[in-house]
Amino acid sequence: MPKASEIKKNAAVEHNGKVYLVKEINKLTPSGRAGASLYRMRLYEVGTGAKADESFKADEMLNLVDFNRNKVSFSYIDGDEYVFMDDEDYSSYFLNSDTISEEAHFITENTKGMQILLVEGKPVGIELPASVDLLITQTDPSIKGASASARTKPATLATGLVIQVPEYIASGEKVKVNTSECKFMGRADS
Repeated sequence: MPKASEIKKNAAVEHNGKVYLVKEINKLTPSGRAGASLYRMRLYEVGTGAKADESFKADEMLNLVDFNRNKVSFSYIDGDEYVFMDDEDYSSYFLNSDTISEEAHFITENTKGMQILLVEGKPVGIELPASVDLLITQTDPSIKGASASARTKPATLATGLVIQVPEYIASGEKVKVNTSECKFMGRADS
């Protein structure tokens, strides 16, 4: 059983008799010397998707729940559900768009390296690769002679996500985007 300080994002934990997926972790450190660090976690219940915000002391023990990660590819959108196909046995997994609202901005048919999180055989979330390549659909015209430093401009990507890119980037280019920080990393390799 790990301590609260050892829990990572996308871990499945048991709390109050229910299974939750950890979506966000914030460390709160009190200003006094005697205060122990607190870990504020945003949890989503596996069965219902209900959200819960809980705080744990750093040395508080939590039960981890067994879960599997399977490599998947995005297939299509059916209503408000995203459909993913297992890369090994070709089985389909359905995830509600609300469940993966943050990750949906990085998912296209060409996104490689995704993994589905399965708790007790049920899909509960998607894990993205560290970076993805996305096409810029709209941005201001590129400026000739713009240096690679400092000034940026907003760019709308094919998935609807808006990020800041350097002035020399133009519409129609593919860029590499960091999935955890939503930041431009460079031009994508062709």
